[in-house]
Amino acid sequence: MKNIVYFDLETRRSASQVGGWHETDKMGISVAVTFSTASNSYSIYTQDEAAELVEQLRCADLVVGYNHLGFDYGVLQPFTFWTIGEVTRNLDLCLDLSERLGHRLRLDSVARPTLCGKTKTADGTDALKWWAEYERSNDPEKLVDIATYCCFDVKVTMAVHQFGVKNGYVLYENRVGSNQKIPVDWGDDRKD
Repeated sequence: MKNIVYFDLETRRSASQVGGWHETDKMGISVAVTFSTASNSYSIYTQDEAAELVEQLRCADLVVGYNHLGFDYGVLQPFTFWTIGEVTRNLDLCLDLSERLGHRLRLDSVARPTLCGKTKTADGTDALKWWAEYERSNDPEKLVDIATYCCFDVKVTMAVHQFGVKNGYVLYENRVGSNQKIPVDWGDDRKD
């Protein structure tokens, strides 16, 4: 059985706090989450556990994420000597859909129509707010809030991917709010 690892992370700092989106390596990790199909379980990592996270990603037969090549790996890169994108086998759903459509889609724009209304539970700005509250209060419940949100993002990404693998298409909301079908070929032998 192939081990597909679904992956997402949340940051400690926003793009505006570090000087722009080209400075992802300065954002830091609040929480990262994976789901492994081999173990059928979620794993939650803090920044201090980044080496273990990188090792899980390196050992996966395929890493699936939503904009993980364009964002998450940039955040994770300072915590390893590996060039993460080169030592992992990847399917970035956001990148794949962007190449097909000629523009980017938010995860919610794909998840809502594809998964019959299921969407993310919050957004990245909420995770940043919870991290700031954690830093002020040292309240571990704020880390639980981030981890819960990140786990759900991984679950939504996994559900979108699995729908696309099974059906050969996903749905997305176009710019005027109507649902469109887009064919995909997301078999687990892809590498972006």
